[in-house]
Amino acid sequence: MSTQNKGEKGEVLLEMRGIVIDGYSDDKWHPIIKGADLILKRGEVMGLIGESGAGKSTLGLASMGFARPGCAIHEGTINFDGIDLIAATEAERRELRGSRIAYVAQSAAASFNPAHKLIDQTIEASLSHGISSEEEARADAIQLFADLQLPQPNSIGERYPHQVSGGQLQRVMTAMAMSSRPDLIIFDEPTTALDVTTQVEVLASMRLIVEKYNTAAIYITHDLAVVAQMADVIKVLRYGETVENADTRTMLSNPEKEYTKSLWSVRSIEKEESISKDIVLKVDRVDAAYGGGVKVLDNVSIDIPRGQTIAIVGESGSGKSTAARAMTGLLPPSKGKILFNGKPLPPMLKDRSIEQLKKIQMIYQSADTAMNPRHTVRDVIGRPLQFYLGLKGKALDDRLIELLKLIELDESFIDRLPAEMSGGQKQRVCIARALAAEPEVIICDEVTSALDQIVQKGILSLLLRLQRELGITYVFITHDIATVKAISDQIVVMYQGKVVEQGMKSVILSPPFLDYTNLLLSSVPEMDPDWLTGLLEQRAEAEKAN
Repeated sequence: MSTQNKGEKGEVLLEMRGIVIDGYSDDKWHPIIKGADLILKRGEVMGLIGESGAGKSTLGLASMGFARPGCAIHEGTINFDGIDLIAATEAERRELRGSRIAYVAQSAAASFNPAHKLIDQTIEASLSHGISSEEEARADAIQLFADLQLPQPNSIGERYPHQVSGGQLQRVMTAMAMSSRPDLIIFDEPTTALDVTTQVEVLASMRLIVEKYNTAAIYITHDLAVVAQMADVIKVLRYGETVENADTRTMLSNPEKEYTKSLWSVRSIEKEESISKDIVLKVDRVDAAYGGGVKVLDNVSIDIPRGQTIAIVGESGSGKSTAARAMTGLLPPSKGKILFNGKPLPPMLKDRSIEQLKKIQMIYQSADTAMNPRHTVRDVIGRPLQFYLGLKGKALDDRLIELLKLIELDESFIDRLPAEMSGGQKQRVCIARALAAEPEVIICDEVTSALDQIVQKGILSLLLRLQRELGITYVFITHDIATVKAISDQIVVMYQGKVVEQGMKSVILSPPFLDYTNLLLSSVPEMDPDWLTGLLEQRAEAEKAN
């Protein structure tokens, strides 16, 4: 396979100076990146971190000479291996993308064509850029699948995207990016949606592939522990400006700026657990299956006490979200029952009364997809107020304003569209929509996984305050153990559709652990650059011993 001459490790590959990027809205330009610099050497991984709206993805995409629709690079220079990307024609930039510069998106599922096999999509860039023959590209893809520790590397490429797990699909996407042996890869939040055990595998695979092929990378993330494992240097952004730039060990041990120090300390919430025997919602020996009869829940029983937070944890495919769908009636159990305040609920959503529906509400992972982009906040929150409570006119407006105050947003948000709000603000509106029905139980399905740590802290603090003030019961579905520690009273651990352990937080999170619980807890990244290396060595030694 033909590859570019990568030059010597340590040479400057990418130099961005004085970058100014603006976005166009309301008939004027608004600054997004305000004169940022970025220097990246061959074989080096730079972590770009900062809260939502800091400009991380915008700056990362600019390293390809690319700006999103509605944005423009108005000032600065971008020099990639001696090529001026600002002066280059669009055709010249397109020729670089996919061959010498590659991009790995946050959502692999949304980036693959569901109608084409994985290997055909993996080798597309190599073929279209004339880097190799089809036979060479296929052989190389299989080698990349093996390097990325994908199961059955010789045959997995014959599957379609829906036939592999999220973690496997993310690794195939990395293989796709590596297929042309690029000099630079931009990883844009590539492990955000993955559970902790899958994340470890993906991070290890990404690191191996970058080291093996001497590839430079920009790793964009809001997860500080993850960036500690991947990056040689870290750049902190805020409001489109560089706050601080240093090698990873220096940045972690001795950050200079107060803002950087605040990022390091955001996970300071930890709820004191409480005990209650008043069961508001009960999952009683439930089996559930999707089309085709494959059992997803197997004899699952969960007691959810009133006014408490139950965290349901487990890796992808463990049955967490399916359990939530059974509770809400979106997936009727094939066996067993769901009881609310001691009385069985109709298995199917359509058979539940309005009173039953209003008592169990749900907040979804992605506020972007959970809200109609053409509906204002008034529409989003107003509809359940009308449907469940019959409010209209002044009573409706008054309650809308009350709910906005409850989620710590002011009246000015009432006529905003989703595109006019930040990720954290949109998630607050989704919380208000759930509260509008005056529920007793709210199911929170990965509601903070796509948010940066600062915004996460605000959302979790809000949920805890609402629980104290309103006595709401939460079922918190998450793969984030830090969130579990912050918000839960009790923990339910699920694996392959079964409940393997449940109990008070203090018991579940204290040794001795069950083997699977120990696997989950040991897979949570730490703010230590040597953590991933140590974990992989420890697991390799354990495998040898067995």
